[in-house]
Amino acid sequence: METFLLPLQFPFMQNAFLVTAMVAPAAAMLSCFLVLKGWSLMGDATSHAVLPGVVLAYVAGVPLILGAFAAGLVCALSTGFIKDHSRVKQDTVMGVVFSGMFGLGVVIYTRIETELHLDHILFGNMLGVGSHDLWTAGLIAAAVTVILALKWRDILAHAFDPVQAKMVGLHTGLIHYGLLAVLSATIVAMLSSIGIVLAVAFLIAPGAIAFLLVRRFAAMLAVSVAVAVLAGLCGVYASFWIDSAPAPTIVLLLTATFAVALTVRNVTDARRAGSAAGSR
Repeated sequence: METFLLPLQFPFMQNAFLVTAMVAPAAAMLSCFLVLKGWSLMGDATSHAVLPGVVLAYVAGVPLILGAFAAGLVCALSTGFIKDHSRVKQDTVMGVVFSGMFGLGVVIYTRIETELHLDHILFGNMLGVGSHDLWTAGLIAAAVTVILALKWRDILAHAFDPVQAKMVGLHTGLIHYGLLAVLSATIVAMLSSIGIVLAVAFLIAPGAIAFLLVRRFAAMLAVSVAVAVLAGLCGVYASFWIDSAPAPTIVLLLTATFAVALTVRNVTDARRAGSAAGSR
């Protein structure tokens, strides 16, 4: 038992477990809406687009999270605006916007002298999380979780049929841009631990796994959160013993879980199809 609990004896591992447990529920709940709305690429685009904001915030001497949130929000809002006012499809717009902002961030980073490590921004530094990072991630994740828990029915209605949602009196514009703001805030919460690149796995995989396993949205939220928290904690724990970085280990566990869920779903659908054919 002492060997089993060995990772918990180190403060840096305790912080890694804690930050994972805090950000996973918010990201998992949000991933359900992103999957249903077909916004998976939006999470990828926004996570990459925060890089120039982080670098400019460092140069200006302001908190990095402010720059990251501003850049993510600009990316999300500009993507929606261009899509609504042009003939270009949303996935194309997202590809152009996020690659342009990511390139801008890299160019700015290479032109300044800084102690800011680019690999920590891109891939996270979960084992170097401090008390300030824990407070930032915890407060943002808690706010996102509360907002999604209170407004999930309205967001769900908007995700399935924006026209019908508007007809029943919902402020669809507010829901749309509010969801983009929540997405940017969630990425900021994961910035110091998960990192820009690997955050996208937490924003897509849990919702996709839950979508394969259940058919009711309330159950989808619960399964998504359970998968994210379990994969996150197990990934951090496993990384200690195999001497790997926690964030990539979590991503591998999420990917493996998705493969298992997809297999289970295909087998279940095949059995149902066989039963239906036999009953005719």
